[in-house]
Amino acid sequence: MEFQDAETTRPRPPTPAELRARKKYEEKQREIEEARLEAQAQRAQQKRVLMGAAAAVGVVGVVAGLGYWLLTPEHVTAQCVQDDQNGQPVIVPDSYCTGHTAGLNGFFFYGGHQYRYYYGSSGTVGQRPSGGTTVAPKGATITTKSGTTISRGGLGGSGGKGGGGSGGS
Repeated sequence: MEFQDAETTRPRPPTPAELRARKKYEEKQREIEEARLEAQAQRAQQKRVLMGAAAAVGVVGVVAGLGYWLLTPEHVTAQCVQDDQNGQPVIVPDSYCTGHTAGLNGFFFYGGHQYRYYYGSSGTVGQRPSGGTTVAPKGATITTKSGTTISRGGLGGSGGKGGGGSGGS
C-alpha cells in the first residue's frame, strides 16, 4: 500500500452525482435561509402592527379618560361645622345645617349658634375637619354624608331663602 503525500497529492474531480448532490444541498440551504428571513420580516411586520394598534388603543383610552374626567362634574362632600369656644370648626350632625333659617352666604343660625358647611373635608362628628374649605367649589355636585344634595346660592347666587337677587329669571 502506498501512502499519499499531502503536498503533492491532488483531490480527484467530483463525479456528476456528487456535483448534483452538492448543488441540490446548496439550493436547499438557500431556500431554508430565504424562508427564515421571510418569517423574520413577517414577525417584524406583525410586531409593528401590534405596537401601532396598542399605541392607538392607548391614545383612544387616554382621550376617553380625559373626556370623561372633563365632562363628569366634580363630586364634593360637605360637612356641617360649628365653631367651638376657641373659634375652631368642629363637625356637628348634618341635621344642624338643614331645615333652619339660612343666613348669609351659607351660614345657618339655630338656637343662637352659627353653623356652616365645610366642603371636601374628612372627619367624624365631634372632630375638627381635616382638609377642605368653607368655599363651595363651582360646578361641583355637593352632598352631605347623610346623602342630601346641597344646591343653594349665597350672596349673588340663586335659590335658597337668603340668596342674593341676581339668579333666577
